[in-house]
Amino acid sequence: MNINLRAPGTSPPGLSRAGWHLRANAPAIFWLVALVVVVLIHRNIPASGWLMVHLLLLGAVTNSILVWSWHFAQALLRGPNPGSRGMVARLVLLNVGVLAVVASMVAGIWLLTLLGSVLVGAVVAAHAVVLGVRARKALPSRFGATVWYYVAACLLLPVGAGVGASLAAGLTGEVHARLLLVHVAVNVLGFVGLTVLGTLMTLLPTMLHTRLADGAEAVARHGAVPLWAGVLVTSAGAAAGVMFLCTLGLLVYLGGVLYICLPLAKVVRAKAPTTFAPLSALAALAWLLVSLAWLVVLTLTSGGWEGLHRGLETVAPVLAAGFAAQVLGAALTYLVPVVMGGGPSAMKGRVAILDKAAVFRVALTNLALLVSLLPVPSLVRVGTTFLVLAGLAWFLPLLAMALLKKPAVPGTGATPGATVPAVASAPAPAPAAHDLAPGRRWGMAATGLAVVVLVMVAGIVADPSALPGLNQAGSQSALQATGQTTTVEMTMKDMRFHPDKVEVPVGNKLVINVVNEDSMVHDLVTASGAESGRLYPGEKATVNAGVIGTSEDGWCSIAGHKQQGMVFTIVSTGGPASAPTATPPGGMPGMDHGTTNPSGAPSAASLLDFMRAPAAGFTAHDAVLPALSPAVLTGTVHELTMKVSEAEREVAAGVTQKLWMFNGTAPGPTLRGKVGDKFVITLSNDGSLGHSIDFHAGALAPDGPMRTINPGETLTYSFTATRTGIWMYHCSTMPMSLHIANGMFGAVIIDPPNLPPVDKEYVLIQSELYLGSQGGVADLAKIQAEKPDAVVFNGYANQYKFSPLPATVGERVRIWVLDAGPNRASSFHVVGGQFSTVWSEGRYLLDGSDPAAGAQALALAPAQGGFVELSFPEAGSYPFISHSMVDAERGAAGVFEIGN
Repeated sequence: MNINLRAPGTSPPGLSRAGWHLRANAPAIFWLVALVVVVLIHRNIPASGWLMVHLLLLGAVTNSILVWSWHFAQALLRGPNPGSRGMVARLVLLNVGVLAVVASMVAGIWLLTLLGSVLVGAVVAAHAVVLGVRARKALPSRFGATVWYYVAACLLLPVGAGVGASLAAGLTGEVHARLLLVHVAVNVLGFVGLTVLGTLMTLLPTMLHTRLADGAEAVARHGAVPLWAGVLVTSAGAAAGVMFLCTLGLLVYLGGVLYICLPLAKVVRAKAPTTFAPLSALAALAWLLVSLAWLVVLTLTSGGWEGLHRGLETVAPVLAAGFAAQVLGAALTYLVPVVMGGGPSAMKGRVAILDKAAVFRVALTNLALLVSLLPVPSLVRVGTTFLVLAGLAWFLPLLAMALLKKPAVPGTGATPGATVPAVASAPAPAPAAHDLAPGRRWGMAATGLAVVVLVMVAGIVADPSALPGLNQAGSQSALQATGQTTTVEMTMKDMRFHPDKVEVPVGNKLVINVVNEDSMVHDLVTASGAESGRLYPGEKATVNAGVIGTSEDGWCSIAGHKQQGMVFTIVSTGGPASAPTATPPGGMPGMDHGTTNPSGAPSAASLLDFMRAPAAGFTAHDAVLPALSPAVLTGTVHELTMKVSEAEREVAAGVTQKLWMFNGTAPGPTLRGKVGDKFVITLSNDGSLGHSIDFHAGALAPDGPMRTINPGETLTYSFTATRTGIWMYHCSTMPMSLHIANGMFGAVIIDPPNLPPVDKEYVLIQSELYLGSQGGVADLAKIQAEKPDAVVFNGYANQYKFSPLPATVGERVRIWVLDAGPNRASSFHVVGGQFSTVWSEGRYLLDGSDPAAGAQALALAPAQGGFVELSFPEAGSYPFISHSMVDAERGAAGVFEIGN
């Protein structure tokens, strides 16, 4: 029996079959391209993780399911084929709904989410009705039962769409976790899973150009039952809050998948896959099975809905990338040449193009995905994730080449795929154009493995301290081991380890199972060098601390976390007493950043560095404050993206520090506006640890907008300026003093009403440097001891001595000054100048109306600001300093160069 996939009668009048499929599949390709773009720029997009999942599943996969379920229904069911105008209408409405949902995820408009979800659900439900009516009217067909998989799947999606809209409404806590499991079960396991599994029973043997296995017809008739039942039981259990039912439902569904895989396994055993389509389809099935087993384990071990929620957020991308994306690529790779036609030569050419580097692509994608799920350093995880993207997205340029070119392929053999043998008397021959010798296939697989290994090595070399056990001491080898293991369950929460004391008999091996239940990134290291690597919220790791022979300390090595109390002690029992070792040999990278002398004062070399001229080509931080245009009306909206980044920058001549910065500068950009203006700030964390932002210029509850976000996350911070001043903004992640001292601060200037124009305006932000090792981050011990190495204006010691600020005799100059601290006060003074106007913390101390009144200094405590105005009486060099003279002598100084 042959099933003709050309499906005559499915194209609108005047439109060829190839033209119909080009148009029908265009939306799916569009959503795939959009997905690639979003992956590349996701850090600039709110809710990017779930957006990427929905672009794939709701956009590309749902479109493909509607198109190809329609196509297969026409091929599998006997009887007349209906026209496709209704199908075209459903696709148009579907994509309007998908666009609404996607737009709402970016804009955060829940009503748009609701409308889009309702439209998507209605369209897919209508598709189920059309397919069901078509199946009921059709003549008996041996594999007509497959169409009922499509009907059952499409009836589930409206439920999942409604649950998705509910999730977007802002539900939190246990309710959110339970509905998320319903959403995943109904949409991914139900809608996508039923469709895929029903199709692969006939499509996989077709891809392999072989017969269906004996008994496949019976499996096709009965296989949907456990799948459908598993989805319903899992969803009911999650909705009711009964975890046991969720476990039972997932096990039933897993049994259904294994039941369907039995005839598929026989097919694969009879004809091993060698081309992209079957290899990718089988990899997708493998990830489906892994994900189902993973979900079962989660429901058994998570300990509650909150733990299950974190696990679901990890499994969902695996189901999307490993299962859905790979099976979609496999299906399109096989089916597009079939429906495009053009004769045997053109078809073979398209098959050859789409099958390029098949084994390499499959190996690369799946090995990289596997590594990305392991407890590897964060840079390795990022690199392997991009390899997964590359392996999956490779299909898109190949598809474009296949559609645009009609290559001439030697030979005149039979056209592969012109008819699809579901049950054939003899297997159709596989095309010879893309057959590879076993040696070459193994070579391509080995090349994929080599690329993944190279990325792993590059990630470890870039961040060697993140490799677990890299520095582990080998001195324990001489210790008499007992052969027993002490296993400890440990959590990270509220900047603490729980428990913070671990007792281990001398000679026992210690294994720590640690889970990060906090809201920010942490790690675990021990004095002997065992490490967990960085753990994001919800992630787990198993740390082998080795055989314990003496007491030692452990801590979180993220900068500042140890000092905030993230420490624990391993106490050896039953042996000689020993004091805990506070620091491993040589120190831990990223923790202790150099040493100071006992007084905490900088060395003589450091002081000389602060006085030395910068190297040629040095550019000072721009202190000029652009005027606020009179055309800017009160109520203007200022929108800005503030990206957190990390880079080694010079902070004095020859002295470098690894700064944490807003938009690549320390201080960050200065914002300016009027009372009544609204500021909409998108904070994007491109750093390697958690950060936040606190705008003193806005008055609002800090709980949400000032929360710490982890690497890769974004948040939007909105406030309306209601009071004038030069307001500080800064990172408020603890220890706050460290984050400020390491560069995370800046100013927002809200002009007082009727502020008179001046000839020049400058902004100077005073801060302190607490230097660690060369190129390291600030030293928290110095910060806590209030022992700065330098005090500076605009982030660099003495920079305006070497790049003076210009003005002209008689010009009126306004200087905005902010003390960012974190610890030192300021007394701003211009040597040889007198202030005619002094404005501090929202009020005029001297308004300039009395020509005989003047001031010599502007006194500011940390986080206070104001401005002074003066005119210079004659040409010359006028130093400006903090008149706390010790600070002026260690970098808080500059020069106004006044000309005629």
